[in-house]
Amino acid sequence: MKKSLLRLAVLLTFAAGLAAVSVNANARQPAPDPQQPTAAQQQNDMQTEDAKPFSGTIVKVKGKFVLKDTATKMNYQLDDQNKAKQFEGKQVKVIGKLDLDTNLIHVENIEAVS
Repeated sequence: MKKSLLRLAVLLTFAAGLAAVSVNANARQPAPDPQQPTAAQQQNDMQTEDAKPFSGTIVKVKGKFVLKDTATKMNYQLDDQNKAKQFEGKQVKVIGKLDLDTNLIHVENIEAVS
């Protein structure tokens, strides 16, 4: 009987130690910054952000059509390759939303500039 009580006491002590370690490990994790947007919030922000105009020339780089902005010397990837294909080599205005993380314009419209 004493052996079983001793085993029970050891088991309970072990379980209490595990619980304390678990609580301590959770306490060390930094709390999320309420000022920092979550990935879902960032996606929503991009979806609700107004589309903006981008000007440049549609060129093919590594098999993909991109907008080459000569003023900023930047190339922007375009998510609508079919629309872009019609304007290869032409000066255009692209209306879309820019994803700053990937440098990708989510194209709403492309039109030739005269």
